[in-house]
Amino acid sequence: MSSITTADGVNLYYEETGTGTPVVFVHEFAGDSRSWEPQVRHFARRYRCITFNARGYPPSAVPESSDSYSQDHARDDILAVLDGLDIAQAHIVGLSMGAFATLHFGIRHGPRALSLVVAGCGYGAHPDGYLEFQAHARENAALIRTQGIAHFASTYGHGPGRVQLKAKDPRGFAEFIRIFSDHSDLGSANTMAGYQGRRSSLYQLTDLLRATTTPTLIVAGDEDEPTLEPSLMLKRTLPAAALAVLPNSGHVLNLEEPALFNYLVEQFFQQVESGRWAVRTA
Repeated sequence: MSSITTADGVNLYYEETGTGTPVVFVHEFAGDSRSWEPQVRHFARRYRCITFNARGYPPSAVPESSDSYSQDHARDDILAVLDGLDIAQAHIVGLSMGAFATLHFGIRHGPRALSLVVAGCGYGAHPDGYLEFQAHARENAALIRTQGIAHFASTYGHGPGRVQLKAKDPRGFAEFIRIFSDHSDLGSANTMAGYQGRRSSLYQLTDLLRATTTPTLIVAGDEDEPTLEPSLMLKRTLPAAALAVLPNSGHVLNLEEPALFNYLVEQFFQQVESGRWAVRTA
């Protein structure tokens, strides 16, 4: 089993497939490295694909304290993967929680990113719902601690941004729930409390976002309401960003519409690699 060690001593499980320019995939709260299978199968034909499990997601280590989970830890764990594999630069692709980490990686470690794909990003980011989201995250952490992740997956996993996957691909949705239910109770609760429940609002970071010139593709589902306004804000604020909105789509974009998602991301990579992705000047 392959793993790298972060600066604070946490072992992260990873997998590599294919050769070529590196692409690092960063998963969401309800997923893990397995959630990127439709992308790995496609991109490994031309790219070196790296997936990893975030801290708290076995077989990665599960730190016992929620203090070991935060936006900064998630951001720097991406850097640890690059450094551990001697990768100077890579395309970074994130969904939801992984998209927040990807975006913060671009802000802090921009020269290490060839590009950023920020998909399904924005839950709890808008000022109108920021404090409520943090309170819900703490409540969800307590629920996971008392009732377990399998019970939580049976409710949270059927939320309004995820029923689209169930309608489009029942077998894929069942697999999604199985993966979600297989996670660590402790790791999931700590992630919810330490990371989700404490991350800053994107609207507090606009000056940093304006200074981030890494090529960025923002992807949102038109039925994923909490991400639509934040995605528009990111498009308007990041100087090298484009926004793709997928029709009749919810939150789990890479699984709901894998062919469309892969096409958009691959076209984006090609434009970046050919030097055709421009930074706005106005």
